[in-house]
Amino acid sequence: MASSSYLSPVILGLLVLLLQIHSSHSLTCSSQTFTSNRLFQNCNDLPHLSSYLHWTYDSSNSSLKIAFVAPPAQPEGWVSWAINPKSTGMAGSQALIAYQANGSVVVDQYDVQSYQSVDKTKISFDLWDVTGEYSDGVMRIFATFALPKNMTTLNQVWQVGASLSGGVPAAHAFKAENLNSKGTLDLMAGTSSTSSGGDSKLTKRNVHGILNAVSWGILFPVGIIIARYIRTFQSADPAWFYLHVSCQIIAYGLGVAGWATGIKLGNQPKRIQYTAHRNLGIALFSFATLQVLIPIFNCF
Repeated sequence: MASSSYLSPVILGLLVLLLQIHSSHSLTCSSQTFTSNRLFQNCNDLPHLSSYLHWTYDSSNSSLKIAFVAPPAQPEGWVSWAINPKSTGMAGSQALIAYQANGSVVVDQYDVQSYQSVDKTKISFDLWDVTGEYSDGVMRIFATFALPKNMTTLNQVWQVGASLSGGVPAAHAFKAENLNSKGTLDLMAGTSSTSSGGDSKLTKRNVHGILNAVSWGILFPVGIIIARYIRTFQSADPAWFYLHVSCQIIAYGLGVAGWATGIKLGNQPKRIQYTAHRNLGIALFSFATLQVLIPIFNCF
């Protein structure tokens, strides 16, 4: 009886796990259907933000019919799907953004020239059959794009946001999921691939932080402590000097690498400007460079 009572919750747990696995696998684009008998030739389970893209490309008139499906970050939020004819990110994209207003779904066109310039205006593609739906916590954008005849591969960008500000979609989150929500759509092959640009930027930010933490937070202070306190011991002479110089040189080298990574990140398009952080970094780096140059000038 004891063995039976022990196995019962185990078996029950396995059944629950199997049901969860089955449920997660059933949530794919191939299982989704739409109202008004809308049908599409291709569909892709997009890898980020629980999003899906259904689409049909008609080469005879270079038109692309799409249905973009995604849950907004909050019920009062928004979802967006865009084509970027210039690059792989959000800047330069021609976007459709859907949100709820007065109990219905509105789909607006936005020309995203940069992260600081998002204009509600007609995009560079002709559109028809543009509409939106919301049910069961999921928003859907339907539209047909007229594409240039030579555009058989396009850069797609998708995004979700949590709220509106003055009737305009507010900024989305800047988590890895959001930064990675972009890729390429091959219209002739019927396939899509994703970009890892967001991962690359996140890696650079981590490297920038680690290099500067080790340089300014550990090695420079250790070098100063050695010069200030260890040199007072006669037995430490001249070892303290070599330790001090080694710490300072290594710290400065790591600081140069961290500063260069920060400059690289600063030149990339972004929505938020870290002005105080940047100015403080420039000031610290300038003083450190001056400290390194002073002994060199004293030699002449």
